[in-house]
Amino acid sequence: MTRPSYAHGASDIPLLGETIGENLRRTVERVPGRDALVVRAQGYRATYRQLWNATTEFARGLMALGVKAGDRVGIWSPNRFEWVVIQYATARVGAVLVNINPAYKTAELEYALTQSQVSVLFLARRFRQSDYVGMLDEVRGRCSELRLALTLDDDWGRVLEMGQDVPAEELEAREKALQFDDPINIQYTSGTTGFPKGATLSHHNVLNNGFFIGEGLRLTDADRVCIPVPFYHCFGMVLGNLACTTHGAAMIIPGEAYEPRLVLETVTAEKCTALYGVPTMFIGELDLPDFDTFDLGSLRTGIMAGSPCPVEVMKKVIARMNMREVTICYGMTETSPVSTQSSTTDALEKRVGTVGRVHPHVEIKIVSPDTGAVVPRGERGELCTRGYSVMIGYWNDAAATAAAIDETGWMHTGDLATMDDDGYVNIVGRIKDMIIRGGENIYPREVEEFLHTHPAVSEAQVIGVPSLKYGEEVMAWVRKKPGATITDAELTAFCTGKIATYKIPRFWKFVDEFPMTVTGKVQKFRMRELAIAELGIEAASAMRTA
Repeated sequence: MTRPSYAHGASDIPLLGETIGENLRRTVERVPGRDALVVRAQGYRATYRQLWNATTEFARGLMALGVKAGDRVGIWSPNRFEWVVIQYATARVGAVLVNINPAYKTAELEYALTQSQVSVLFLARRFRQSDYVGMLDEVRGRCSELRLALTLDDDWGRVLEMGQDVPAEELEAREKALQFDDPINIQYTSGTTGFPKGATLSHHNVLNNGFFIGEGLRLTDADRVCIPVPFYHCFGMVLGNLACTTHGAAMIIPGEAYEPRLVLETVTAEKCTALYGVPTMFIGELDLPDFDTFDLGSLRTGIMAGSPCPVEVMKKVIARMNMREVTICYGMTETSPVSTQSSTTDALEKRVGTVGRVHPHVEIKIVSPDTGAVVPRGERGELCTRGYSVMIGYWNDAAATAAAIDETGWMHTGDLATMDDDGYVNIVGRIKDMIIRGGENIYPREVEEFLHTHPAVSEAQVIGVPSLKYGEEVMAWVRKKPGATITDAELTAFCTGKIATYKIPRFWKFVDEFPMTVTGKVQKFRMRELAIAELGIEAASAMRTA
């Protein structure tokens, strides 16, 4: 009889029943003098004892600002040392950290601040071409709950100074009152209803997921992990930071944003033992003309995730970058995020051809999208996840939560997958229309809703088309209103500054009608086929990783 596509991550290692602050305290006591955080672009270096002291000072500063347990504190910044300090300081005072994508423009910023009711926002003055202070000024009047906005560049020292007036005993009392099931983080995912949804995660969710990711990499306090992926995403703050701090490993940050040369310079200079990235990042590093001049001999492991992982790229990473124990992770923000991970000792074909097996203390099953019944191994169906890692829910959105998590606690991922006889999972497609461009999740409906605000647009349908560089690119099919005139350049200009750059369609197609079913539903799969034929793009298999 064929076994069902169900697996449970039985483990002799228990879950951590503690808060993020309690766990960090234990690591500091164990390895106080080890490097904890190195941010080369800022010339910042801190041991675990120094990081603990920095988070203590800032946590007291947060209390001086009137931040209470459960308050939402926003962070809008690229990768800087302040981001990490704020991540752990908010956890220690029980504030809910709201991650705001550095690529957000005004409409998205306003929505995130108002939907989560952020009361205090920490932001960089600017990043790349974005003037954060100017953009905040545009929307602040409509963010009624926002009472304080402080820049990392100008107000950091003032917050630390204010914290000196808060007795250490008050912080200790606050920490003792926290529970590990308390919400501690909100991360926005693009929404199928046209608006992002705030996945709400607890200490227990992200701390344990980070810990078991680190276990999967065999991290110790001797490891030095190069983290060029963004902190606002689970890849940076969970797979990166929390995997490190639960094991006493060093977080090594090349710069504010990804630059391939800077990454390899950092690995060489800091003798990193692990490197993270989405496939696009590894491709960029391998393609550097002087790649062979960098000393990557210290590398042992790392994670490739966030986007389709091409087999040939994985093989090059193992052979040319010395990452003989590299792993692949799969998951979603709503599951903290990792549900499956390949092992450092898996056979090559399993590491390059699957997303590994179920994570410790997690359950997965693959079910028929039509009946909900578990399918036999080898058959495709929707991947579902249950366990400690499943989010508390979407912030202030009970309906969306109920649609994602069923009455028996299973998170429905929307991904099509198969499970083999050994329990290895392969992602073979997506039920949802989500586009993954260079590791960024884009839901077509959100872009469509925005395009519909243009006076010349009657209807817009957005799809993803394959891209060798980014995995997928965004394409919009647009039907104009009668008598209206509009060009692709004008629509691009309309999007610029209003939605994140990565969401702006790369390709535009003006049509009089869309491929439809007999019941009047748009056939996006047919649109994709036609687009591939017209654009001359080679179709690629669609698989999703964490």
